Amino acid sequence: MHVDSSGLTILPEHECLALLGSAEIGRIVFTDRALPAVQPVNFHLDGNTLVIRTGAGSKLAAATRDAIVAFETDEFDSAARTGWSVTAVGHARAVEDPAELARLAALPLWPWAPGERDHYIVVSVERLSGRRITPAPPSGSASHPRPAAPPPACP
Repeated sequence: MHVDSSGLTILPEHECLALLGSAEIGRIVFTDRALPAVQPVNFHLDGNTLVIRTGAGSKLAAATRDAIVAFETDEFDSAARTGWSVTAVGHARAVEDPAELARLAALPLWPWAPGERDHYIVVSVERLSGRRITPAPPSGSASHPRPAAPPPACP
């Protein structure tokens, strides 16, 4: 088990892929007018490729065409103080080939947002990293339990 400098467990690639495949919602990070932008999306992992459905005229569709993007998904349990996060980086492209469009349309990927979503973006996963946080064992004064309630407000 490898641990990073923050005490988080570094996940092996196969576990990152398994966690990525278990999630339904993630955040795609792209550039919009020379500034970083983040948008939540539902997605499907198809082998080592992320598949996203969006509207053909959307900002996301325009900004991710032949661009390098990052993608992140996670799951946390704040009560147990556990969780994981997986980040993928790769090239995004619009799908235009009719045979590939038909194959992607058959995947279990249904848009959550209203409106027409007939444009597919695929991101080839080229870099993958993940971390897991597990509760630290109690260690006397080094432990900082979370207060049960916020402190009273100052008058």
